[in-house]
Amino acid sequence: MANLLPYLGMVIVVLTHSGNVVVSKVAISDGFNKYVMVVYSFALSTLILFPCAFLFSRSERPPVTFSAFCRFFPLGFFGCSAQILSFVGVDLSSPTLATALLNLIPAFTFVLALIFRMEEVHWRHSSSQAKVMGTIVSIAGASVVIFYKGPTIFKLHSSVSYSNVLFSPQLKWIMGGIYLTAECFFVSLLYIYQASVMKKYPAVMVVVFFQLFFSTIISAVFSFFAVTDKSAWVLKLNNMGLVAISYQAIAANAVRHFLIIWCVHKTGPVFCAMFKPIGIIFTVTMDVLFRGDDFHLGSLVGAVIIVIGFYCMMWAKAKEGKKVKQGIENLEACGHKCPTIRVDKMVRGSTTLESIVITDKTFDPPGFLHKS
Repeated sequence: MANLLPYLGMVIVVLTHSGNVVVSKVAISDGFNKYVMVVYSFALSTLILFPCAFLFSRSERPPVTFSAFCRFFPLGFFGCSAQILSFVGVDLSSPTLATALLNLIPAFTFVLALIFRMEEVHWRHSSSQAKVMGTIVSIAGASVVIFYKGPTIFKLHSSVSYSNVLFSPQLKWIMGGIYLTAECFFVSLLYIYQASVMKKYPAVMVVVFFQLFFSTIISAVFSFFAVTDKSAWVLKLNNMGLVAISYQAIAANAVRHFLIIWCVHKTGPVFCAMFKPIGIIFTVTMDVLFRGDDFHLGSLVGAVIIVIGFYCMMWAKAKEGKKVKQGIENLEACGHKCPTIRVDKMVRGSTTLESIVITDKTFDPPGFLHKS
């Protein structure tokens, strides 16, 4: 059951994100400012997590030193940048495109993991070849989704009107895809950096709190200059933006970020990135049912290509996991057969002599070299 928890956690992460994309699109189409929504949602989620981070489990929480405090700031920057780019991209395109492009995250995460030496490529191994091929295929599929919208496959209602008339629908679709691709890159950076932070500060709730805290500050400063209409900051009870802020603060920020960091800590960044493809199923269903948005051929073709690339990478990761497991089993089996090597040192005058003594004791992996 413990091994299944990361899988369940990442499914919940994808579900909450898909719901957040659809709800946010509805709020933006209703006239609510996307930058204001980012600030309010981050601020509310920070207030919600404050008691969980500092009032509970004090004995288990490591001290928040200045160096740890400095490490938390990039988390907030990456998270805030990804959220702003997501809302801008969704505003210009659709939730379906946003979710389809999220499947780029495994490819970006793999490339960044290579750069930071968290992953290795052995060109003669089929698993490494599959990873590289999956990355190339995913990027190709994303290009299809962005640059080829295609005819409408099915449509329940009339198309949703575009709020920005400065661009043609096709150009807006391409611009939205570019913003959403940038969001995927920042999410991949966030995954990689979260794994690094959690190794040095393994307190999930505190890390999530400071990530959201710095995201609130950064988004507030950005929105102060980006939003010129002061009335956009006024919340109304009958406004869809209030629903979007509440959902995003509780589900999309607090719960989702906690599960992401916990899963990254337990399984690593590449594992967490590999659950993105199932999000398109949830998003398309909710987008069609709740918004009546159109589903285009380009989204379908591109999503299929991206998912193929995703499963290439997943197959490679599973194969590597089997090799590691097999190696551990062989090591454990060797423990019953291999002798212990002991190095004895003898000092004669100014010369140190070493003699290797092989005994018939059981192999002890943590300390198989016993020095005396």
